[in-house]
Amino acid sequence: MRCVIIVPTFNEAATLPTLLSSLETVRATTGRASIDVLVVDDDSPDGTAALVEAHEGFGDWLALLGRTSKDGLGAAYRAGFAAAVAGGYDAIVQMDADGSHPATEIPAMLALLRTHDVVLGSRYVPGGATENWPLRRRALSWCANAYARRVLGLSTRDTTAGFRAWRIDALVRAGVLRTTSTGYGFQVENTWRCERLGLRVAEHPITFTERTAGASKMSAEVAREAAVMVVRWRLAELTSARPLPVGATGAMLRR
Repeated sequence: MRCVIIVPTFNEAATLPTLLSSLETVRATTGRASIDVLVVDDDSPDGTAALVEAHEGFGDWLALLGRTSKDGLGAAYRAGFAAAVAGGYDAIVQMDADGSHPATEIPAMLALLRTHDVVLGSRYVPGGATENWPLRRRALSWCANAYARRVLGLSTRDTTAGFRAWRIDALVRAGVLRTTSTGYGFQVENTWRCERLGLRVAEHPITFTERTAGASKMSAEVAREAAVMVVRWRLAELTSARPLPVGATGAMLRR
């Protein structure tokens, strides 16, 4: 299995070196998969891109996709996913750069892809947890998940999970490259698409750890966008018999 781990960044110079070190360890201990890493950087002014280019793995297993605009998490992921599809990979892992997603769980998630189409690193199944979260953050996350599950009729427990492993064919079938959401609603939209298409979704328990450096990209505006889009998706479902759009390709991955 050829896998690429896609990491979107904006001002993550303080946290990315630790993540890359962890991913290097994962690469060395995962015998049944060939793992590369693609950092998708939205023109970070803190030198994140230069840090990637200076890494000893750059040009070998580490690649950089530089973007000139910061237009949302969803757009960054779509750019990385398109490069992965064009690069002929079998699987994709998506994860944050801030250390909140445990890289040590990647082998287990890839193993689950043998029998599933999508694997979510889930906080809300038995064995999953959050660490160092304030009460307000816990409440916001729980309510966001409950809201999305109720409005869209989803069975997935962690609909907003950002740590995911995909089979490439499943990602294309779900039409992820043709999605429209830009913020954290991107994760909910993809969960909804996966369930509606009957993809085999597994939730693998993880412990989500709050970042120790840098600033969170979550804001009230991002949360509002996600809430509004959830309603729009459901209304579109109720008023249209057309299936979800699927299929797309993208630009070549550069090393």
